Amino acid sequence: MTLRVMIVDDEAVARSRLRRLLAAHADVSITAEAADGRSALDAILAHRPDVVFLDVRMPELDGFEVLAELSPHEIPAIVFVTAFSEHAPKAFDVGALDYLLKPYDPDRLAQTLTRARERRREEGSEGSKQLLAAIETLTREQRAFRSALGKTTVAAVQPCAARLQERLLVTRRGHGVFVTLADVDYVESAGNYIKLHIGTESHRLRVRLSDMEQRLDPTRFARIHRTVIVNITRVAEIQPWFSGDAIVMLANGTKLRLSRHYRAAIEAMFGLTPHE
Repeated sequence: MTLRVMIVDDEAVARSRLRRLLAAHADVSITAEAADGRSALDAILAHRPDVVFLDVRMPELDGFEVLAELSPHEIPAIVFVTAFSEHAPKAFDVGALDYLLKPYDPDRLAQTLTRARERRREEGSEGSKQLLAAIETLTREQRAFRSALGKTTVAAVQPCAARLQERLLVTRRGHGVFVTLADVDYVESAGNYIKLHIGTESHRLRVRLSDMEQRLDPTRFARIHRTVIVNITRVAEIQPWFSGDAIVMLANGTKLRLSRHYRAAIEAMFGLTPHE
């Protein structure tokens, strides 16, 4: 059985070296590569690799922040790779399969692949039963959701809207100040933190994007990417891009990526038919 592998490293030379070493193993197939944390998130979800060789130090999101953005069921076997051994304890704290130091040693890499094969065999013995159970559970939940959605009325939604947060306390130059959430242009994820972008200012808060989403008015804010929520009243233009994605242009000139996974919902909010 083929072991599906993904390489994530911001150094092209390091990716090339690992690619050559993996090519010596007939049962290993490289399904994707990424040069930064944000691209790695999309690739992991799109390709569902068995193993990800994940660099620790990268721009935008580091290796640990990539894992923080994924749900537990979305995380494949992780092999952290780095030139710095001090990250090893933290790597195993987050349940990594292994930890490799650069430059790679072929024998040490072979041991890691053996460990990956063994883990997949162990998981595979229960995999079919778990998959069937998951499908049954999902089917029940979808039926319940559709039933509940059909019974939802405006009156039932209004009490929830009344509980939405209107202001948020942030720190500015050492002082606590309140910002009005309606003034936020967009919210960007940065690992376990978020950045609130308001005009030319940005404020960093230690909260996950999914938690922040619960505080925002769903009639005003919408997710356009796994890492971005936008104030739709600030959107000036939506431009087609590659592979079904699009570019959201804000009134202040900011360009944000609109993932194809959210594109239909966003266009529907503006009264457009998909990809109109």
